[in-house]
Amino acid sequence: MIIILLSWTETYGDPSESKDLLTQFRGAAAAIATDEKITFLGAIQSLFEGSMYTFVFLWTPALSPNDEDIPHGFIFATFMLSSMLGSSIASRLLAHPSPKVESYMQIVFMTSSASLLLPVITNFLVTPSSVKGGSISFSGCIQLIGFCTFEACVGIFWPSIMKMRSQYIPEEARSTIMNFFRIPLNIFVCNALYNVKALPMTVMFGMCSIFLFVASMLQRRLMVIIEIHMSSKFCMLLCLTFEIQSLKGN
Repeated sequence: MIIILLSWTETYGDPSESKDLLTQFRGAAAAIATDEKITFLGAIQSLFEGSMYTFVFLWTPALSPNDEDIPHGFIFATFMLSSMLGSSIASRLLAHPSPKVESYMQIVFMTSSASLLLPVITNFLVTPSSVKGGSISFSGCIQLIGFCTFEACVGIFWPSIMKMRSQYIPEEARSTIMNFFRIPLNIFVCNALYNVKALPMTVMFGMCSIFLFVASMLQRRLMVIIEIHMSSKFCMLLCLTFEIQSLKGN
């Protein structure tokens, strides 16, 4: 360590590429305003992450509303296993050209929305127990299945969203653009946690489910925009090919 401190110099990077924070955010805002794909992709990530971070704080009280004695460590390990399974599924999906990531992510968001809607459904269909303590209830078991499904969707989400970000967001402004979208994300999460005792659990999960449904609709719109963009490029290439062939014929 002493040799490193005495002999190594600090690497500051290229001074010509350094920009102040305001300039970076201006560039990010300009990119968001001019490219619909970036706008939709950032909104999708914010909606999903907002629901995911809210879920982190809600799953424990959701599974033990009457102070049931639930195995927190075992449940958390099951969540991590589900997430790992989702990542494995995503790696297999991304290794093949079909289905495209823009296509199957619609199903992932819809499945996530349905999974977080289960606490709302069970609250109306299953009579809640008034007995304090005991083991996990029947409705809690149903919710646990939904939560594991949601964690599997989280495992699919991360590598898939990274794939789409690498395709549609320019690398030089990628971190600034994504930080731009984390501002409303953090505001929502902080507001949800501040009012976690004021709002019923069903309302919180209902909001998360709606956000994920909206993310699915935005994903659908993103896929349509990409298909239109690809078809227009194909038409331009086809016209250019015909023009070259006609010039060669003359």
